[in-house]
Amino acid sequence: MHIVINEDLKAYIDPLTPDEYEALERSLLTEGCRDALVLWGDTLVDGHNRYGICRKHDIPFTTVQNERFQSMDDVHLWMIEQHLGRRSVSDFQRGVLALRKREILAERRARTAASEGADAPPSDLPFDAAGAQPAQGKPTKAPPAETRKDIAREARISSNQVGMIEKIRKEAAPEVVAAVKSGTLSISAAAAVASLPEEEQRAAATAGDAELKEAAKRVRESKRKPREKPTDEVKALREQVAELEAENRNLRREIDSLRARLGESVPEDADEALAE
Repeated sequence: MHIVINEDLKAYIDPLTPDEYEALERSLLTEGCRDALVLWGDTLVDGHNRYGICRKHDIPFTTVQNERFQSMDDVHLWMIEQHLGRRSVSDFQRGVLALRKREILAERRARTAASEGADAPPSDLPFDAAGAQPAQGKPTKAPPAETRKDIAREARISSNQVGMIEKIRKEAAPEVVAAVKSGTLSISAAAAVASLPEEEQRAAATAGDAELKEAAKRVRESKRKPREKPTDEVKALREQVAELEAENRNLRREIDSLRARLGESVPEDADEALAE
């Protein structure tokens, strides 16, 4: 059987960790290769690790053709769907995959709009609910653009995390991306570090995991606003000042009244003492 390995497809999904690879190898040696490898023509789409281990140990395996693939976009979308449903995929990886899916579908919508309703080739037609493309000649309606909330729901993460992952993809140095992929750096910490110039990001990564975390801490602290006095406390102080001023005015009126009634002067030091 002739099977072609497309290196771009092989690298499209993050590789297994050493521990995950060893666990898969033990499973294949014990139970054999129970799941068929998925092909698109001669090209291997799903099962790169199983294929390598089976060849290494002469373990028999089967293959299956996915007849729905019409383009590389179809293949990518199928791979994304498969991995989004796996529990072993990290929050960061699921977020990246969901964002990739949005980009592919956005490009399809743009091509559909540009065609102005003309029949589009299969590679330009959107998937139906089952993941297949409708037949040519049938009018199709482009799916609505996915919002950040939609992406978060599909990736099973928060909308805030989606925003942070977008920032990491756009602004983080490769060393910072590697740290969050490995689990060394949290998504929020990596997004904070991504705010720094690339040279500072690389320097922090070179200095080690502890320095990366410290860099994230410094960025977060620099963004915090100075603590303002609570509104209730300010209000209470103002009310106290107003009461004292009113009391002062009443005392002055009483002094003036005594002067008028007694027809004699009240010592001047009384006003001075009141002013104090």
